[in-house]
Amino acid sequence: MIDYKKYNVWQKSHNLVLEIYKVTATFPKSELFNLVSQMNRASVSIPTNIAEGCGRETQKELMRYLYISSGSAHELEYLLLVSKDLKFINENSYIKLYAEINEIKMMLAALIRKIAQTVNH
Repeated sequence: MIDYKKYNVWQKSHNLVLEIYKVTATFPKSELFNLVSQMNRASVSIPTNIAEGCGRETQKELMRYLYISSGSAHELEYLLLVSKDLKFINENSYIKLYAEINEIKMMLAALIRKIAQTVNH
């Protein structure tokens, strides 16, 4: 088992969850069971899947959960865009969160590549 808290990508994604929750708290109440719920779940899914993958038996299983985490990051990226277009978040918040999501996506891709090298050898 691997201590997921030692991964920088987990730390960054955990901080992103906290930021997303703060931002979605300002959304209209009519979005509570729509965008708010979906954005919160997608953001939480990123570090959760990293943590779950670290608790698995093999590196191959870890990679599978990292791919799921990456998928959630892509989902959140789109949800953030639609939130901006609906004027639920301002341009500055969008730019900051978009950059954080993209950094997490790149970190996940790099970690997946690194682990893939060990699995394939």
